[in-house]
Formats: sequence, C-alpha cells, structure tokens
Amino acid sequence: MSSEFIANNTYNSDHTGSIPFIWSHVRRHWIFIITLLFGAFSNAALASVVPIFTGRAFNALNDFQQTTISGEQALNITFTMVLAVVGSQIVRAFLQFMRNFSAEIFSQRIERDVRDELYGSLLGKGMDFHDMQPVGDIMARVTNDVRELNFMFNPGFNLIVGSSFFIILPLIVSPFIHPQLILVPLVFTILHIFVQIQLVRDVHPIAQKVRQSFGKMNSRLAEALEGLQVVKGTAQEANEASYFQSLVNTVRDYYIEQGEIEARYLSTVLWGLAFVAALFHSMVLYNANIIDIGDVIAFIGQIYMFGFPVFASLFSLSRIASGYASAKRILEIINAETTLDQNATGHEATLAGEIIFENVTFGYQERAVLRDVSFTVKPGQTVAIVGQTGAGKSTITKLINRTYDATSGRVLVDGIDVRDWDLSSLRSQIGNIEQDIFLFSRSIAENIAFADDEWNQADVEASAKKAQAHDFIESFPEGYETVIGQRGVTLSGGQRQRLALARAFQSDPPVLILDDSTSAIDSATEDKIQKAIWTAAEGRTTILITHRLSQIRWADHIVVIKNGEVAAQGNHDDLLNSSPAYRRIFARYEEPTEITQSSETE
Repeated sequence: MSSEFIANNTYNSDHTGSIPFIWSHVRRHWIFIITLLFGAFSNAALASVVPIFTGRAFNALNDFQQTTISGEQALNITFTMVLAVVGSQIVRAFLQFMRNFSAEIFSQRIERDVRDELYGSLLGKGMDFHDMQPVGDIMARVTNDVRELNFMFNPGFNLIVGSSFFIILPLIVSPFIHPQLILVPLVFTILHIFVQIQLVRDVHPIAQKVRQSFGKMNSRLAEALEGLQVVKGTAQEANEASYFQSLVNTVRDYYIEQGEIEARYLSTVLWGLAFVAALFHSMVLYNANIIDIGDVIAFIGQIYMFGFPVFASLFSLSRIASGYASAKRILEIINAETTLDQNATGHEATLAGEIIFENVTFGYQERAVLRDVSFTVKPGQTVAIVGQTGAGKSTITKLINRTYDATSGRVLVDGIDVRDWDLSSLRSQIGNIEQDIFLFSRSIAENIAFADDEWNQADVEASAKKAQAHDFIESFPEGYETVIGQRGVTLSGGQRQRLALARAFQSDPPVLILDDSTSAIDSATEDKIQKAIWTAAEGRTTILITHRLSQIRWADHIVVIKNGEVAAQGNHDDLLNSSPAYRRIFARYEEPTEITQSSETE
C-alpha cells in the first residue's frame, strides 16, 4: 500500500503515471480550461484579422490611385478598416484578459491541490518511509516541484495553447487569400513541429537532472541548518560551505546544459526563412496579377503571426518539461509504499491497557534489534523496561502503537493483535513521551493541547500544573500565549520535557509511555514530576524507560533487555538478587555493596 493513513482523499487523482496524474487534476477545473481555450482562440483570430483589414485599406488606396474608385470611397473604406482594427483589438484585449486570468486561477488551483494532496500523502506515510527520506529533498518536492507544476500551466500550457492557435489561423486564412499561399505556412508548420518534438526529447532528461540535483542541494541545506550547532561547534563552516557550493555548481551546470540545448533552437531560423519564402511567393503571384497588394500585406501579416509560437514555445516547452519532471518526482512520493496500513475497518474500543509481547522479533532494514521478546503488562500496571544503551528498549514502545510492525511474533493490546486494530483508534489512546522531545513553533497552550481537539484554557493550565510547568510558563511575559521556537529551542531541556508531560496529561490516554522523559530534569524538579507521574499512572497502564532508580523501584514489574533479548524480569528486589544483568546496569550509579540496600546515588 502507498499510505498508512488516508489523511486526504479529496482529489481521487490518478497515480498510474505523470500524464494521468496531471490530467486528473486538470479536469477538476474544466470551466477554466474552456475559458482559456476560448480566449486563446479569440486572441489568435482577432490578431489574424488585423493584416486582412490593413490589406483592404491598402487596396482601397491603390484603387484610388488607379482611379477605379473615388477619393471619398477610398477614405470611407480606409476609415472603416481603421475602426475594424481598433474595435477588434479592444475586444481582443478583453478576451486576452479573460484568458490570462483563467490561466492564473487554473494554475494556482493546480498548485494548491497537488501540494495539498502531497502533504496529505506525507502525513499518511509510515515511519519506515520517513526514516529513509532526506527532509530537505521532501521539502524541495513539496515546495519547488509543486511550484514547477504551476509554471507548467502558466505560462507553459497557457503559451503553448495560445501559440498553437497562432499557427493554426495562418493555415486557415492563407488559402482564402489564394490557395497557393498555403505552401509556405504548411511547410513551416511541419518543420516547426519536428523541431518541437526534438526539443522536448533533448530537454526532458536534463530537466529531470535539474530537479534531482535541486533536491540534493536542498537536502544538504536542511541537514546543515538542522545540525548548525554541530557545524559551529567543530569549526566546519568552511568545509560545509565548500561542499554546498559543489552542489550549487551541479545545479548551475545542468541549467547551463539546458540553456545550450535551447540555444540551438532552429525554429527562429525557420521563421526567418519562412518570411523570405512567403514574400518571394506572394510577390511572384502579385507580379502575375493573381493577387493584389492588399493580399500580399494580408499574407505577410499571417506569416508574422508565426513569431509568437516560435519564441513562446522555446520558453513554454522548457516549463512543461520541468513540470513533467516535477510531477514524476511528486508521484514517486505519493506512490512510495509503506509497510503499514490504517486498517480503517479494524477493531475499535476503549483500551483497558493489557499489553502482551509473544516471541517478538524485529529489525530495522536488515539489522536485528529485538529477538524473541516475550512479556506481559496487565491493565493499570506500571512496567519499567531497562537495559544498556542500544539494547532495544525504545523499539519495544514503537511496536506497541504500531509505529513499526514486528517482523515475527505478535504484539497484543487487550488480547487483539495490533495489526487488527484500527490504527487511529489504537494510537489516539496511547500517549508517548520520547526522549527527543518535539515541540511545534506555536504557542505553549497549543503545544500542550496538540492532541486535544476540544480544549480550554483551564484544562491546559491544570495539565501544566500536574507536569510542574505552570510556574515557568507564567514567568514568560506572554504566559501560555508565548510562541516557542522550532523544536522548542528557546526552552531548556527540562522545560521541554515538562511541556511534553503536560501534553500527555492533557490527552489523558489509557496507556502512557515515558521514554526516559525526565532525563533533562534536575533532582528537585524530578521529585515534583515523580508525584505527578504517580498520579497520572493511577488507573492506566504505564511503560517506563528510564535509568532513574527512583522510578524503576516504583514499577510493578521490570523487564531487563540485553542485546535485544529479555535477560530477566520481575520486581526490583528479586532482580537485584537473581539478575547479574540488572545489577550491572546500575553499577555506575551505586556502589555494588549498596545495591542490595536500595540506596540511590546519582
């Protein structure tokens, strides 16, 4: 499947290929397609009549000179043609406005819809997908690639449609002037089409390389900014700048390569040759008295119309090639498979909180992390999972809420395999506070109430007080309306963790997972939060991952993980007496002679 969650199913677009995908979005705005086509045709038609009216005025003046009509008749005809030109161009201007207005609305809506769909798809992807995707490249696709789709339609598609009519109209009008005059426009059109086909073939692969290299450049930029503190702390600014410059140069080189292809565009030469051929052909017919001077002017005016498609197609085809390449990159994300599915028809119920691991094995890619893990957590029980760094403790918690699925074995919640639960129902009832706290660039109140759709200020403050966060929040000038920086960088580690605890209290989940959630809190604050956690744990299942003995002793059950396997389990006193692995975990926190006395030193 391509989505773990269906976050947005508004568009029902076709994902079988770039062209079907683009068309499925285009057809949703058919009214603007009609107005764009009508405006483009009208623009070409009204441009085509100008040389015809001009030619008739010249014929009238020529007839007057040859005394076949009176001066008054010639003046009337000329004045009528002037009015016709002015009137047609006023109408043309209005229709041109309608065309460009339609094209702008159309392209902006396409950009909005595709970006909305892509963002919904990203929200729906599982963590197995996001773990392997550079954030910068994803951002390039969501922003720049989607923007290229906008440019693909306006000016790209808009100019292609408009210029196509500027080719079609001379083919229609020229034979009416004289049937022989179809020759030059027809030959030019055939050769021009071949040039366009070759241009698209040459530009398309380069456009793909441009988009790919831009994504790599953006990935490096995002990574460097995310790790800017490490870059500065190791004095690597010069090296990072040099590497980034090499990526920028790659993007530049591909753009130059595309420019070289466009510089060899032959239609400009063809247009010049068509002008010469058209003038020669029309003058031959004029000298043979087959056509008159006004017909020559009208015909040359038709050939002049080819100038717009010649110059517009070079620019618009590049935009279309870039947009097509971007659509392909967007579809790569939308169609990327994820191992999880929402299982919207799965089991839904209020959690009691029983959790059972039955011979669970799991690994990231080909690296085994957990092997044959089995233990049981009873409803309302507090279980501590302990072990050395890298033993697989955090991975266990990610299997409970189906961030990942077990490779083999089963994880049961309330006796139901987590794969059989409705994923939304399961996750909404499991509160998870990880060691790496993530806070959004929003107000403190909004961060605390993130998982609560119907929150009020009183509840938020109550949750903050439970997490011992109320006092430091009130010390800020704007209190709960204080907007914190990205990922909470404007807060200390302890403040971030207390806000995360407040967020968990606010959602009031039946199952609470605390993954080393007090590691950045001082001892005095920890005592206060410990009481809050005790209160929060009442009546709910709580999973603790921690190295703090004060929390481990308090647990009803302790599971010791060593090298991805269950080394021992039981209560604190029993494990101290029976498990060497458990004793070794705390050897650096307590003297061996004091472990059996259960005295804590940190």
